[in-house]
Amino acid sequence: MEELKNIIAKAPENDTLEVKKFLFGSIEYTTLKCTDSEQSVMAFVEQVNKWDNERPDLPHPATICVYPCFADIVNQTLEVDGVEIACVSGSFPSSQTFPEIKIAETALAIKDGATEIDMVMPVGKFLAGDEEGVMDEIREMKACCGSNIALKVILETGCLKTPENIRKASFLAMNAGADYIKTSTGKEKISATPEAAYVMCKCIKEYYEKEGRKVGFKPAGGINSSMDAIIYYTIVKEVLGKEWLNNKLFRLGTSRLAEILIAEIE
Repeated sequence: MEELKNIIAKAPENDTLEVKKFLFGSIEYTTLKCTDSEQSVMAFVEQVNKWDNERPDLPHPATICVYPCFADIVNQTLEVDGVEIACVSGSFPSSQTFPEIKIAETALAIKDGATEIDMVMPVGKFLAGDEEGVMDEIREMKACCGSNIALKVILETGCLKTPENIRKASFLAMNAGADYIKTSTGKEKISATPEAAYVMCKCIKEYYEKEGRKVGFKPAGGINSSMDAIIYYTIVKEVLGKEWLNNKLFRLGTSRLAEILIAEIE
């Protein structure tokens, strides 16, 4: 991918204070641990409240992302206007359960205050060639979300392995109604990569040119430095253009990046 190499080479040009502040405002501040509890999630949300009070020079994170059972805690604790409440739903991270369970879990999360839903594409069905089954599940989840709740579809690109599979999965998800396509759960050995991001952004552009609908992009997992984030920013900027550079169409799934950016913005 010669074009991708050229794009990555431009990333240092975007290593600026302004871009880092933008990236902070695009973060989905995420806690998805087996040790999460009502108390730990409440403290996690209070950190966002604290930033809003103590750092007026910074934008707020785009969302707080938690398991569905904590949506109500976030809803009750969050004091910052404009921060979305995202829940991973539909048997995250495996997506291996009955469709009826996925819908029930999603409906309960929305009832408790979730304003965005992140689902994992049924990767097993995809790799087995059941494309219609994949699209049916995404359509059902989007129908549960309705028009006011954004649905992000996680492709788990590390399991898809090839650019051809990533491309096919991207179009299946968008054609089935995804509002965002997301690289990964962060629970597999391979998470977000620039190569997967490049393919997905090219698909988003092609889909927009054909259908006239803008789909958002979210890399997640393995974003461990500000330069990692700047590389994804640069890919979006060069492939999709500046109109995608807002926190409604570009998100970063991470938590550790927030602390890193705050330290660098000091």
